[in-house]
Amino acid sequence: MSPTASGSCYDFSTYTGTYFLKGALAGGVCCSITHGAACPLDVVKTRIQLDPATYNKGMLGGFRQVIAAEGAAALATGLGPTAGGYFVQGWFKFGGFEFLKVNLAKSYGDQAAWDKRFMLNTISAAGAEFVADIFLCPFEATRIRQVSDPAMAKLSLPGAAQAIVAQNGLIGGFYSGFIPMLFKQIPYTIAKFVVQDFAAEAIYQVVAPKRDVSGATKFGISLTSGVIAGVTAAIISHPADTLLSKINKAGEGGEGNMFVRMGRIASSIGIKNLCLVGLPARCVMIGGITAGQFGIFDSMLPALGVEKFHWHNPASHH
Repeated sequence: MSPTASGSCYDFSTYTGTYFLKGALAGGVCCSITHGAACPLDVVKTRIQLDPATYNKGMLGGFRQVIAAEGAAALATGLGPTAGGYFVQGWFKFGGFEFLKVNLAKSYGDQAAWDKRFMLNTISAAGAEFVADIFLCPFEATRIRQVSDPAMAKLSLPGAAQAIVAQNGLIGGFYSGFIPMLFKQIPYTIAKFVVQDFAAEAIYQVVAPKRDVSGATKFGISLTSGVIAGVTAAIISHPADTLLSKINKAGEGGEGNMFVRMGRIASSIGIKNLCLVGLPARCVMIGGITAGQFGIFDSMLPALGVEKFHWHNPASHH
């Protein structure tokens, strides 16, 4: 990209409301498709986390156990809230990340933005994820209840949501897992975006510093950097993911507020199990999901007529 008339190496006039809406749409689509496709993996992972004494035969063994006990259809339990919830979350996460990143780059100026790009990515990812989680939390609470409660599994998404509110109230039913969700999703999203950006930048430096590559090569770089980011993010966020699965299960952690229940659950599970139970399955699932998300997102934006914003070193534009 050549310097603009203002001397900036970014052409900020291209990053209009339309760009952010297209980014949000691409984010919603990529998250909905990937999380929906991973629903069977998520069902088995959640069962392993909620009932490790029964589901103690690993990921493949877990699949066999679920199918033997409940039939293959059980692997699609919670598909509705998963696809719907992650479309909404992806809309705000990817759209919000692009919005904050572009506006921070604008306010910092070219050199400072380049020097502090990982910090700015971190701020953008955390801010976008916080907003996205407000919308995702009710869907995720419904999904976990449907996976862990056979009676809830028989209900539609709206029916299950109404039943949860009737039993536990709006805040208790939908947002009891909000704090563990933030502890899970914000570090996960920061790692996902920061590591993916760093990995993609490193790959491009080797392959094509000016990023003048074919669509297939670009897609391959998106997938590769996505896998690296996904596995890193899965490891960082796994303890909170286990807590989130537990706290949304009816009766887990006893009575009391969210923090008291979380403390009891963490004590009963133990730190080692909190960090390791279900981790290999989560690394496979999140590595695949994240690779798919960046592959779809980075392909959809050009198809929608816009180019994804990326950081530029001002020194290479003079």
